Amino acid sequence: MKGLILVGGYGTRLRPLTLTVPKPLVEFGNRPMILHQIEALAAAGVTDIVLAVNYRPEVMVETLKKYEDEFGVSITFSVETEPLGTAGPLKLAESVLKKDNSPFFVLNSDVICDYPFKELADFHQAHGGKGTIVATKVDEPSKYGVIVHDIATPNLIDRFVEKPVEFVGNRINAGLYILNPEVIDLIDLKPTSIEKETFPILVEQKSLYSFDLEGYWMDVGQPKDFLSGTVLYLNSLSKRDPAKLAKGENIVGNVLVDPTAKISPTAKVGPDVVIGPNVVIGDGVRITRSVALSNSHIKDHALVKSTIIGWNSTVGKWARLEGVTVLGDDVEVKDEIYINGGKVLPHKSISVNVPKEAIIM
Repeated sequence: MKGLILVGGYGTRLRPLTLTVPKPLVEFGNRPMILHQIEALAAAGVTDIVLAVNYRPEVMVETLKKYEDEFGVSITFSVETEPLGTAGPLKLAESVLKKDNSPFFVLNSDVICDYPFKELADFHQAHGGKGTIVATKVDEPSKYGVIVHDIATPNLIDRFVEKPVEFVGNRINAGLYILNPEVIDLIDLKPTSIEKETFPILVEQKSLYSFDLEGYWMDVGQPKDFLSGTVLYLNSLSKRDPAKLAKGENIVGNVLVDPTAKISPTAKVGPDVVIGPNVVIGDGVRITRSVALSNSHIKDHALVKSTIIGWNSTVGKWARLEGVTVLGDDVEVKDEIYINGGKVLPHKSISVNVPKEAIIM
């Protein structure tokens, strides 16, 4: 089987982190975001993986090629000279995706969940249609494009309703698909939307089905959702592989800690925290619902809440960071500084308080 991951471009929503590395290589749960997907695809029997990129492919080539041997897959890069939307990349990668008659997976690189690829493939094979969309349930469907099913045929999609005013359903497109190779014949090599241009054709042909996703789902392409997705990921990890989570008197709830990190016994960490490689957490630190990326240092008595601390960054003594604050690479926050929802670009030193949602350039 084959898979295509829509990597895309500049990752502007996740800045300032993506000013240092491409979004797929930003660590989520202490692993590059895209590695979660490569591993899941390989586990489902995928042998050929295409990464559709249009920004800094050379960085990803060097990093991801080493995973070919580890997971027994072939990884190729389909580089767009112009952004091709969500369908155009399938046409560009036609030589790989149509190399045999087996269906192929398509997924957005921002999506984090317990990827049900094996179950999805079995479901797709059973219904005999040309395509299957993974659907996830949401509490407020009026914000999304909602999937409406055919009354007579279970899981057959009848239409899509964009941001419905009246309730028509609560299942939305989760950004994961499995398609037969013939679907590529419906796509031109130009900027094209699979959601708005390709899927409606399959609906007309009565050949597009939906598969309900069990468990959590999150698009982690922006900081607030990155943190929310971390909470969901850690909760899932606590159920399927609890041994990976940290334990200790100063650990509260679900916390993932790299073995090389150093945490003071007087610090209190958690719930919902990820601590990366070589992170140092000082005495009396309190950190909740946050991510500290590699080589960062949180000094004594700092309070960190709903924050992403970038690589090689330092949070000073008695500093307070909260409100979806994001520090880029190599940022220094001086002692006793307060940052509420600020975004700080790489290589900055912060010596004054930062107001809510300010961007420090």
